[in-house]
Parts: sequence; structure tokens; C-alpha cells
Amino acid sequence: MENQFTHAAYSSFLNEHKLLGSRDKKSGAVFLPPRPLNPQNYSVDMEWLEFSGKGTLEAYTIVYIAPTAMIEAGFDRKNPYCVGIVKTEEGPMVSAFIKDVDVLHPETIKVGTPVKALFIDRGEGDARQSFLAFQPA
Repeated sequence: MENQFTHAAYSSFLNEHKLLGSRDKKSGAVFLPPRPLNPQNYSVDMEWLEFSGKGTLEAYTIVYIAPTAMIEAGFDRKNPYCVGIVKTEEGPMVSAFIKDVDVLHPETIKVGTPVKALFIDRGEGDARQSFLAFQPA
């Protein structure tokens, strides 16, 4: 799996509670989720890069009508959740669940808030899967 910059590899690292992306060895461009190719220069000379997990909340929304997986996790119109765009310390932006914010008072959630990564585990045994989330730092 060393050089396979796939969603499966990314998910496998998330299951280990590690946030890894890819970096172009030639230009230094960084990608999250990882990419096997830099679309700017078509380089495939990539390497894994472990992210610090630190970032800044750039945008967010409160979700009241959840997809099936989030409904199964207990979210619905009466229990909404926050999803945001986080700019990582390393540069790339990523969409993720934003935890520990007051979704019933979204005006208290501020763009520019420093955040840190955490991993949410769902399921048991072989069905366990970890998902990327962020919370205020």
C-alpha cells in the first residue's frame, strides 16, 4: 500500500486515526485526500505526508435533513449537525463533520476558528470505520 494513493488507502489510515495526504516530490504541492497525480504538472512522483491535524474553519453549514448514515448515527431535524470546510495547516481544504459546536445557535460558530482533527469510529469489529471530523482547538 506504500505508493497506492487511493481512497481505500486513505480510509485505512483514517481507521488507524492518522490523517495522511500526498505530496508531489517535485513541486511540493500537497493534496488531501491523497492523489496519485499532481494535476498541475502531471507528476506521479508522489509521497505520503502525515498532516498535523490543525486547521482553520473556513465555511460551515448546519444540516437538518441528514443522509441515511447520519440518521443512523442519531441526527435528524431535531438533532442537526455541522459540516464545514477546514483549511489544514499544510494548505489543502477538506470537508468534514464539525463537532463540539452549538448547532442550535449557529451564530456562535465563527469562520476563522482554529480547529483540530479527531476521528469518529462507527460500527463494530470488521465493520468499524473511522471518519474525519474537527473540533475547536
